[in-house]
Parts: sequence; C-alpha cells; structure tokens
Amino acid sequence: MLTKRIIPCLDIKNGRTVKGVNFLELRDAGDPVELAKLYAEQGADELVFLDITATNEKRKTLAELVGQVAEAINIPFTVGGGISTVEDVSVLLAAGADKVSINSAAVRNPQIIKEMADEFGSQCIVVAIDSRLVNGRNLVHTHGGSVPTTIETEDWVQEVVALGAGEILLTSMDHDGTKSGFADELLARISSLVNVPIIASGGAGNMEHFFDTFTTGKSDAALAASIFHFKEIGIPDLKAYLKEKNIAIRI
Repeated sequence: MLTKRIIPCLDIKNGRTVKGVNFLELRDAGDPVELAKLYAEQGADELVFLDITATNEKRKTLAELVGQVAEAINIPFTVGGGISTVEDVSVLLAAGADKVSINSAAVRNPQIIKEMADEFGSQCIVVAIDSRLVNGRNLVHTHGGSVPTTIETEDWVQEVVALGAGEILLTSMDHDGTKSGFADELLARISSLVNVPIIASGGAGNMEHFFDTFTTGKSDAALAASIFHFKEIGIPDLKAYLKEKNIAIRI
C-alpha cells in the first residue's frame, strides 16, 4: 500500500511566507527557506511552494528562491505560480524543484499540460485546481482564486489527467483557512474519476481532519499551511496519531 503524504504548503508573496482565509486577509508566516528546513527536519513528506501573486502580477516564480529552498532540504518539492511555458518548467526544475504546479495557464491553454508532460514526464506535472461551490456547482477559479470560470471541477479533473497531469492538487476555496475540515465529499468523487494521486488542500484544523480526508475523502496526500506555520499541530505528532489510527504513513 502506498503511504499517505503530509505536505506543508508555503504560499509566497514578496519573498515571505503568508497565509490567509478564503484566499484573503494575508498575514506573514515567516521565512520560506527556514520553514522549509524545519519541515524537512520534522518529517514532512514533501513541500509545495506557491508564488501566489505571480500570475496576477505577470511575473515568473522566483527561481533564485526556489534554488535556496531546494538546497536547504532533502525531500521532494513542488513549485507553482506564474508557470505558463515549457521553458518556465525547465528553469524551475534546473533550480532544484522536483515538480511544477500549473493552474491558470492550464485553463487558458489546456494543451500546455500535454506539452509539459511530453517534455518532462507526467510525474513532474501537478495541476492545481481552485474550486468553489457556486449555485450548487463546483466551479474552477483562476488567478489565485479571483477569477471564476464556468468549468465544472469534476470535468476539469478528468480533462487534465487525460492530457498528462500526473497529480491533482485540489483546493476547496470554501474550506481554505477555515479549519473546518477538507472537502472530503468532493475529494472522494474526484478520486473515483481518475487514477492519479489527489492532494487535498483547504480546511485542515485538527488531526482528525487528516484522518477523515485519507479515509472518507480517499485523498492520497493532505496539504496544510497555517496549522503548521503557527505551530498548532506538529508534523511528528500528526504522523504518530495517523499511525495509531492505522493510516499507512512514513514516520
């Protein structure tokens, strides 16, 4: 059985780690390089590094910072934010990233997923999806969650996997920062539609929420930010709890 993964997320703005609620009200959460080192030492399975304003501000992810983070850790590392070309991926992988995450660019030009997967392999390509419930429909949002589309989340998941996405990072905007639990019903539906790993994101508030998303939500990995950044839950304690609950986890 594949082990479940615990993934701290570092949302980056102007070179600092930040965290908000429902994608708003950002507050400083520390230096990304120091946080990355700490999480690697604590036993995080992977890290995700998202330059959350890169797409909106029409600039590329800070490859220099990616290099610093990659030098500081020995666990897999995904980078996202403003990635829109095969060349962008090449630069970030060369800087030390193991995988890249694309979101808005994929919605704008779905074929870029296939181009990237063909060039670097599906295992390198994570498609991030920001989903919000609008009038009873789960709809994809772009540009850091600020621009709604008419694309249904479940349809989009199937399309991106068919194009070569090797992993899905699904963030429920309705749950983001609320600490009320992951969107397990939606996650379970999505997991049943495709055969690539699904990373749950948005809503972690306690250890039980991780157990719930690994069981009810059928998630392969769980991503969280504020509960780790502000030391509300320790990764070693979380992993010990999950192991006690018979979840396959790497200690």
